[in-house]
Amino acid sequence: MESNGRTVAEAVAARWGDHRPGLWFEERVLTHHEVAGGAAARAALFADLLPAGAVPHIGVLLDNTPEFPLWLGAAALAGAAVAGVNPTRRGAELARDILHTECPVLVTERARLPLLAGLDLPGVRVLVTDEPEYASLLSPYLGAFPDASRATPADRILLYFTSGSTGAPKAALCSQGRLAAAGRSLAGQFHVGPDDVHYICMPMFHGNAVIADWAPALVAGAGVALRRRFSASGFLGDVRRYRATYFTYVGRAVQYVLATEPRPDDRDNPLRLGFGTEAGAVDAAAFEERFGVRLVEGYGSSEGGAAIQWSPGTPAGAVGRAAPGLVVLDRESGQECPPAVFDSGGRLLNGEQAIGELVNRAPNPFEGYWRNPAAEAERRRGGWYWTGDLFYRDGEGYLYFAGRTDDRIRVDGENLAAAMIENILARYEGAEAVAVYGVPDPVTGDQVMATIAGRFEPLDFAEFLLAQPDLGTKMAPRFVRVVERMPVTATNKIQRAALRREGVRCADPVWWRPPGEQAYRRLTPEDAGTWRPSGDRMPEGPYMRAHLGN
Repeated sequence: MESNGRTVAEAVAARWGDHRPGLWFEERVLTHHEVAGGAAARAALFADLLPAGAVPHIGVLLDNTPEFPLWLGAAALAGAAVAGVNPTRRGAELARDILHTECPVLVTERARLPLLAGLDLPGVRVLVTDEPEYASLLSPYLGAFPDASRATPADRILLYFTSGSTGAPKAALCSQGRLAAAGRSLAGQFHVGPDDVHYICMPMFHGNAVIADWAPALVAGAGVALRRRFSASGFLGDVRRYRATYFTYVGRAVQYVLATEPRPDDRDNPLRLGFGTEAGAVDAAAFEERFGVRLVEGYGSSEGGAAIQWSPGTPAGAVGRAAPGLVVLDRESGQECPPAVFDSGGRLLNGEQAIGELVNRAPNPFEGYWRNPAAEAERRRGGWYWTGDLFYRDGEGYLYFAGRTDDRIRVDGENLAAAMIENILARYEGAEAVAVYGVPDPVTGDQVMATIAGRFEPLDFAEFLLAQPDLGTKMAPRFVRVVERMPVTATNKIQRAALRREGVRCADPVWWRPPGEQAYRRLTPEDAGTWRPSGDRMPEGPYMRAHLGN
């Protein structure tokens, strides 16, 4: 049942004649054969709608409904590319995304039409999938055969926007060959077979859901179950209903599932694996304990230029071992950073020297950005692929994620790993979600600020920090912002850029540890305007305990 073809189109066509259930959505079930036929019908419709000389791009502004994978399959068969449109964008920014990717056809649904109201989209034909006109347009093409003979591995199939903290999002390119190869690789790594069901609850306009969930299911002949939008409360019910065996996640999704009310039968589920990023070691362990499901953390740059694969024996906190060509470089000098040095408690002692940017010096499948040569040149400096992500490596070659290059925190001349501090603070019992970032120090460098969603008790938090053996002397947050719910993007990634921009002057309560004091207290408007940096360190346990009255 597995497709060994070099193109996505071949994998789509391979499902023709397969009458097993292949796609589930709410009360609807389609066979693999019906999915292949539906893709063929849409490919034929698109070929007739495409104006002469137009770029064969299809904008898709949809929730995770069956139309999304059907149009992905259609694009593959038609030699076209899908541009996943982010529904959290608004107004001129949304119009910019659609026009920048030069989509002559935009596929959407009635629920999304208000987003398009008043936008100037010259030359864009809008198809509304739940309107009668759409069914009428599609009707003449029903019964079309999925012909994959014209597709080539070099055909572009995806333009997916990467989320940057500055400037407009960049549309990364992905070819049929790369997407098919990624699907085969993941299907092999995780032993995906025809009897598996992949639960897609992450938004399909993002690369994670398509590359890490849909593609391996497609090439292996596995089924796909769609959730219109991610729901923590609906997660376990969906998994049981669809008999899902595999899912992917991004950002805080795992934390949200863990925040639901535990039940005695939580481990009674068919899942065998979750694959994603940013769950963190604490939450991964809690997920496995509660649901009996192992989470595999991986790393892959959105553009495909670098990847790290977990393997047995990977130390706690590490992502995986560096493959040939992957190095950690000092961004200024271009020299390789020395290995990390840890103390007996696991604290990173030489962050200033060890933390650098992950760079791939080996040949890689990065295929560029759509009409953005400046951004492409930045990624390909010196003929190497620069990920924009901070890492450090240990003496055995294992790599540890330290944050984005914009997340670099420099305190008293020392580089700190935001991701490492987040992993420590995630152990705090009251924390449902944690974000760590730097705020400007009035004199030089940064101070550490944390945002915590959940319960926060200042004395309890200070005691917690003292008990963490791997918390370095400069890692304790100077400021702690407390929120009811962590601000996240549509893909459940924390909006760190917005948190960093707001800093201490925000609407939420902020606690701080003033220079010369040992405990946290509420930050007042006067404090926010007058605080000054200091080189003081988090005091040692007995001294701190004495001043806390414990």
